Amino acid sequence: MPGFPLFPNSASTVAPQVDQMFLFLVAVALGMTFLIAGFIVYFTVKYRRRSEDEIPTPIEGSNKLEFAWTIIPFGFFMVLFFWGSSIYLNQSQPPPNTLPIYVVAKQWMWKFQHAGGQTEINELHVPLGRPVELTMTSQDVIHSFFVPDFRIKQDVLPDRLTTTWFQATETGQYHLFCAQYCGTEHAEMTGSVIVMDPNTFEEWLSGGAITEQSPADSGQQLFGQLGCIGCHKLDGTGVAPSFVGRYGKQVQTADGRTLTVDDNYLRTCILYPDRQRTAGFQPLMPSYFGRIDQEQLLHLIAYIKSLASQPLPRSP
Repeated sequence: MPGFPLFPNSASTVAPQVDQMFLFLVAVALGMTFLIAGFIVYFTVKYRRRSEDEIPTPIEGSNKLEFAWTIIPFGFFMVLFFWGSSIYLNQSQPPPNTLPIYVVAKQWMWKFQHAGGQTEINELHVPLGRPVELTMTSQDVIHSFFVPDFRIKQDVLPDRLTTTWFQATETGQYHLFCAQYCGTEHAEMTGSVIVMDPNTFEEWLSGGAITEQSPADSGQQLFGQLGCIGCHKLDGTGVAPSFVGRYGKQVQTADGRTLTVDDNYLRTCILYPDRQRTAGFQPLMPSYFGRIDQEQLLHLIAYIKSLASQPLPRSP
């Protein structure tokens, strides 16, 4: 469905919220512009100099006026602050039962991988009406995942995992751009998000996509190949903490901090293990920085996240 010519389509659950706030900002800006311009014209006419020897009457300050032009703008700013904060918090906290998709950005393409192992380059197929969570990283420089019709934009960083989510409300094909200058072919780093009805999407998953090993299965394989399973035993009896049931929980570090086991926590543990070593364990783990690539890192994290539903093992 074509939208208003001056705006992209509104094709996600967050798009109307962003549009409403944007239009409110425009209305306030226009209102203040006309109000100030009106006062300028009014005062120019009312207090114009009528003769060469006219001496203006001294005017003292007005406390009421001072309070008015302080409190009223402050009220507008607070409305914008809480309104914008609510939209931001909504976008920063994906709802439960999201469809996980892993994204690796590189000069100059987007690689997507579904939980079942289906991979795509510069195209992302998603189902209509289901929240989709993107876990993203960059293989080289800073990129930015931007879909105007969904009103979502999230930087994709080379040394960090970032996430965003959306829920499409209309089927169709929507433009994907990199919104951060990333090199000579930045303008060509484009793609499409293709929204399908759920049944068609399931058919595509089963037969229309290139299928590799799932991220969690690939991560499990890497977990064994890299020797992680020798220390991080699933039953909790190893010399390093077990990851079974740990994702989303809090953990105490050796230096007294309390951290949440999320994607970036796991990433730091894998690449820089000494930075947030778990309390009660010795600094035995080697760094895997430079030994695994960004895609393998995402797969390891996907495997550890898959262990979250299992009960916590007994303490060693």
